[in-house]
Amino acid sequence: MKVAIAYYSRHHGNTKKLLDAIKEMGNVKLIDVVECNKEDLSEYEIVGFASGIYFGKFSEKVMEFARNNLPEKKKVFLINTYGIKVSNYTKDMEKVIEKKGCKLLGTYGCRGFDTFGPLKLIGGIAKGHPNENDIKGVIEFFRRIIEK
Repeated sequence: MKVAIAYYSRHHGNTKKLLDAIKEMGNVKLIDVVECNKEDLSEYEIVGFASGIYFGKFSEKVMEFARNNLPEKKKVFLINTYGIKVSNYTKDMEKVIEKKGCKLLGTYGCRGFDTFGPLKLIGGIAKGHPNENDIKGVIEFFRRIIEK
């Protein structure tokens, strides 16, 4: 099964750590949306989008990539990392997916080391995340996605 995952992972590379763990599980192409803004996703059976959470939502670069490149009627999943869980961080991405008539297979989110803004003054939060349990969680999540 061919899977593509478009992602944005900067600052501490939290999201990329999760993607590196699942990349080993099959035919997975990782697409860094900073380096690539156009990609033909029609040949992939499942498309994932992954991002750290910035100002309460997915990176704008990932959302723009999805708006411009996601074909209609695809199976889609979402992965995100966040410092503190306070709301539904995926709602804007879900709107993009819905507008394309795609089916959302699931969402995985976990904590990630965060030193944004004032958090830098206190040394950040969620140090050590994603940890081993977070990585096991994303591997199990991805296994369920590709078995659906």
